[in-house]
Amino acid sequence: MNIPESKPVIIKALPLFPLKSVLFPDGALSLKVFETRYLDMLSQCEKNGDGFGICLISEGNEVGIAPNIFPVGTLVQITFWEYRKDGLLGISVKGEQKFKVIKKYVHKNELVVADVELLERESELLLPEQYLSMVVVLKKIFSALQHPYITLPKKYDDSCWVGSRLSELLPISSLKKQRLLELSEPMGRLAMLYDEMLNLGMMSE
Repeated sequence: MNIPESKPVIIKALPLFPLKSVLFPDGALSLKVFETRYLDMLSQCEKNGDGFGICLISEGNEVGIAPNIFPVGTLVQITFWEYRKDGLLGISVKGEQKFKVIKKYVHKNELVVADVELLERESELLLPEQYLSMVVVLKKIFSALQHPYITLPKKYDDSCWVGSRLSELLPISSLKKQRLLELSEPMGRLAMLYDEMLNLGMMSE
C-alpha cells in the first residue's frame, strides 16, 4: 500500500526579523525594538495572533537597509510584551518550528518578508549516556540565566532539546550556530557540539 506523502506547509509573506543571533525551536530570546518597521510588524502580529520569523544575517546589519539572510530560520511566537522605561519595546519570543525561505521580498520600509516552507520537526530522542557530561555543563549555564530562559520547560533527557539549547548558548560563532540549525539529525548535532565543548575546555574526555 502506498502512503501518500504529506504536502509541505507553506506560509506566504511571513514577516522576518533578521538578527545576528540564531534561535532554535523551543528556545527563547529577548529583543529590544525601536525601529518603526519592526514596531509596526510586531503590533500587527500581536493584533492577529501571528508569529514571525527570525533569520541570521549573512551580510548587512540589524538596523537600516534590509540585510541579506541565511535561508533557514525559525518561526517564533511572542510570549511577553512590555514598553520599557528607556522608551524601547521589549518582547520575548519562543521558537516554534524551522523553515526554509522559498522567496524573499523587501518592502519600501526595508521590512523583509518571505514565502517559507515549514521544515519537519525533529523527533525526541533519548540522550545517549556518552553525552551526559554535556548536560552538566548546560545546567550550569542555565543556572546563571534570567528571563526568558528560566521559563523554558527543561528536557535534559532529550537529545534534540539539549543540542538545540547548547547550540544557542555556547560561545561559538554565529556561522557555526547556523550550521547546527540547518542540521536535521540531533545525534549529528550533538557529536559536533561535543567536539566544540572539548575544544573550548568545557569538558574533558
